Amino acid sequence: MANPFHIFITGGAGFIGCNLAATHLARGSAVTIYDNLSRPRTQHNVDWLRTVAQTHPNSTFNVLEGDVRDFNLLQTAVNMAQPDLIVHLAAQVAVTTSVTNPREDFEINALGTFNVLEAARTANMPHGAKQPTVFYASTNKVYGGMHDVITIEEGARYRYRDLPDGVSELQPLDFHSPYGCSKGTGDQYVRDYARIYGMRTVVFRQGSIYGTHQFGVEDQGWVAYFAIAAALNKPLTIYGNGKQVRDLLHVRDLIAAYDAAWKRIDSVSGQEFNVGGGTHNNISIWAEFGPMLEKLAGHRIDVTYGDWRPGDQPIYVSDTSKAEELLGWKPHISIEQGVTELWNWVAENKELLQ
Repeated sequence: MANPFHIFITGGAGFIGCNLAATHLARGSAVTIYDNLSRPRTQHNVDWLRTVAQTHPNSTFNVLEGDVRDFNLLQTAVNMAQPDLIVHLAAQVAVTTSVTNPREDFEINALGTFNVLEAARTANMPHGAKQPTVFYASTNKVYGGMHDVITIEEGARYRYRDLPDGVSELQPLDFHSPYGCSKGTGDQYVRDYARIYGMRTVVFRQGSIYGTHQFGVEDQGWVAYFAIAAALNKPLTIYGNGKQVRDLLHVRDLIAAYDAAWKRIDSVSGQEFNVGGGTHNNISIWAEFGPMLEKLAGHRIDVTYGDWRPGDQPIYVSDTSKAEELLGWKPHISIEQGVTELWNWVAENKELLQ
C-alpha cells in the first residue's frame, strides 16, 4: 500500500491551518501541524482536529508544539515527518504589532520563513524522494500603499480608475511597515529558493481570507471580528469612512488554490499568485458589509467611527487572472454564501467566542 500524502503545516492550529488540516484529514492524508499554540483559542482548533481525525481513521494526525524561530526543533520536526508538502502559515499577522515590536515581527516572519526553507532544503528524505515542496502564505501588503494608483470614491465604495481587473503580480513591490518588510522578505526568499536551489516553491499573496474557525481581532481577520462583535453586542469601531473596499476569499477557495498549485507544481514552481476574491467578490467594509451583517443579525448594529489608520488602502482588489490561467483556479463561494456560513458558526459558538 502506498504511503499517504503527508502535509506539514506551520501555524496549523490557526484559522487557515486548521481548515487546511481538516480538509486533508478528510482525504485520508497524513497531517502534521507545527504550532507554538500562543494565540487564544488555538487549543480549541487542535481539539476539533483530533475529532476530525477520529472520524477519518485512514488519516494520521500529529501535533508538534514548536516555534518557527527555533531552527533546530523545526528541522528535527521536518526530518521526522518527511512531508511531501510544507504549507508555511505561521506568522505575526498584525501591522500594528509589527510597529510596536519590529524585532519580534522580523524574527517570526522573515527569520521564521528562512528557517522553514532551510529545514525543507536540508530535510533527510527517503532515498529517491524529492525535498518537500514549500507553499508560502504571503500578503498583498507587499505592494505597499500603491500611492501611484488613482482611486475614485463612488457611492458606497472606492474603485480603481485604471485597474478594472484589480492588482496583478506586475504591480511593483513596495514594502511598507515592518510587517510588509518581514512578509516581503519571506516572499522573496521563497521565490529565490526555487531559482537558486531548484526547490519546488509557490508564493500566495493573500488578502482578506475568511471562514469558520476564525477568531478575528481588530487588527486581523476583520470579517470574523465584525461578525463576532455583532453577535455578542460588543462595541465596534470603523476606521475611516467605511467605504474602503476589500476582496474577500473564503478559506475553502484558498485551499482549492493550494490544491491546484500542488497538482501543477512542476510547471508553476517559483511562481507567485495573487489569490483573493477578485472583481466578483469584493465589498466595502461597512457601507456595504454593514447592511449584510444587520440582515443576518436581525437588528441594527451601532458603530462608532475613528480616524483613518496609517497606510489603510481605500481599495484593494486582486487581479486573479494569472491564477486562473496557470492554475485553472477561480473563487466559487460568493460573499453572501460565505458570510452566512460564518455567521451561523459564530451564532452556534458564542460561548467559545466570549
